Amino acid sequence: MDVVLNNLPTIFALITTGIFAGLLAGLLGVGGGIVIVPVLYFLFQNFDVSAQSAMLIATATSLATIVPTSISTIRAHQSIGNLDFRLLKSWGPYILVGVVLGSLLVTQYGGQWLSGLFALVACLSALNMLFRAGKAALADSLPGKVGQGVIASCIGFFSAMVGIGGGTLSVPVLTAYSYPAHKAVGTASGIGLIISLPAAITMLTFGVTPSDAPFGTYGLVNLLGFVCIVPLTVIFAPMGAKLARKMDALLLKKVFAVVLLITGLRMFAQLFI
Repeated sequence: MDVVLNNLPTIFALITTGIFAGLLAGLLGVGGGIVIVPVLYFLFQNFDVSAQSAMLIATATSLATIVPTSISTIRAHQSIGNLDFRLLKSWGPYILVGVVLGSLLVTQYGGQWLSGLFALVACLSALNMLFRAGKAALADSLPGKVGQGVIASCIGFFSAMVGIGGGTLSVPVLTAYSYPAHKAVGTASGIGLIISLPAAITMLTFGVTPSDAPFGTYGLVNLLGFVCIVPLTVIFAPMGAKLARKMDALLLKKVFAVVLLITGLRMFAQLFI
């Protein structure tokens, strides 16, 4: 009981993170990781965790939360035929190689440079939402087997390093090659599981817990954060989806993109100033 009372501010903040991430995921159709990582990054620093440790733990914890979310999303998309098993089978081994390399790199050499990498991904994602939405595809079809292997490996590598599921990178990449948008979103849930499960296990097993880590951290995963965030994202994501039907989805996405861009720039500023 004393442990719970002593960590009530952290628990409350993590619960708020779960609600916020769930609502945004439902409202905007964005992956939870792109929301959870920056929120946890700044949140942990408010509890006397260094920026370097905060980024490592935020990345690993975000990946852990994506595992159950991906499983539930896979079922939903499979039921309506939006899951491309052929693409998952083709891309899976390449994604896995990228994930293992990226995860091990984080556990062995993780540091402030991760903040810069996430900030770059966040800024590019925000700019894509602001300026690429509704634009014509860049190519008529996906490249050959070698090209797809390189794309899949890079998606796994960078997603694992910055704590995001496959959607943030795979959806814009697939749609840029004229891949149907609804199938890209559905298949991204499967890509998210291929990324998050091995990455979370690697960071839980091989990650060394920082000395200033918040309560409940094992390896690099904050299990308290996992327990607080996952149920609430599952509960509040459908609520966000219902709200989205009553609101201007395009305007919401642009507002989120601006907030994400500001967040990325702030992370860059903290890194270099």
